[in-house]
Amino acid sequence: MARIKLPTVLRPHTEGSAVVEVDGRTVGEVFSALVERYPSLESQLRGDGGLAVFVNVFVDDEDIRYLDGLDTPVGDDSEITILPAVAGG
Repeated sequence: MARIKLPTVLRPHTEGSAVVEVDGRTVGEVFSALVERYPSLESQLRGDGGLAVFVNVFVDDEDIRYLDGLDTPVGDDSEITILPAVAGG
């Protein structure tokens, strides 16, 4: 199972859990399993057919935008970190 580390802002959607474990062979499969368990995360994570623009996702400290996006492979010992984008000035 992959470990997903969630930022504080998303924890109300996971009953307060900072780390959740779900099955999946890719980031997309992991996100599908995560949303199935916590449906309110759907609008927080997904946008027009893919990942929401304001969400950054890392698999073992590697940004999936520079890998295979939602098709990035995930191993049983992978750690996925979700970080909201920060903007402003």
